[in-house]
Amino acid sequence: MGMHGTTIVAVRRDGVTAIAGDGQVTLGQTVMKTGAVKVRRLEVGGGVLVGFAGAVADALTLLEKFEGALTHTKGNLSRAAIETAKLWRTDRVLRNLEAMLVLANRDTLLLLSGSGEVLTPDEPVIAVGSGGPYALAAAKALLRFSNLSAPQIAEQAIRLAGEIDLYTSGQPTQVLSLGGSE
Repeated sequence: MGMHGTTIVAVRRDGVTAIAGDGQVTLGQTVMKTGAVKVRRLEVGGGVLVGFAGAVADALTLLEKFEGALTHTKGNLSRAAIETAKLWRTDRVLRNLEAMLVLANRDTLLLLSGSGEVLTPDEPVIAVGSGGPYALAAAKALLRFSNLSAPQIAEQAIRLAGEIDLYTSGQPTQVLSLGGSE
């Protein structure tokens, strides 16, 4: 019986970056929790938004390593992500972590993948987790064909993913943003 949970989506539009996550955690065919909060704001570097999907203990371990790298690089998001990926790939214990991090600041969206890659999307949107593909498609469509703000797109992408994916509640537990008038 596998545990599934969480869809995370990050969007950047008009100088505003937003990240949203649903909080559903499912064990087999049972919803165990609907309000898990898996998006955070880190104050290092003028504010970094982080969302995580995967095994919670693994994601929190990885997040702790990323926060340390972010402090060490004086808030440089890209350098901190690369340093964390290096550590992830070379450390015997960390190499087995099953998690993904979505990282964002005012200018950059990054995905730190389960195999230690740092990916920058072609478009200003990233989504991960069980409903990630659905949230990604919804966010891309809303980005292209609506005038919604980044936080509104992130929220609606979670809601739309929840209409398709069994493991996504469709109810964002939190929507955080940076930039604009905050």
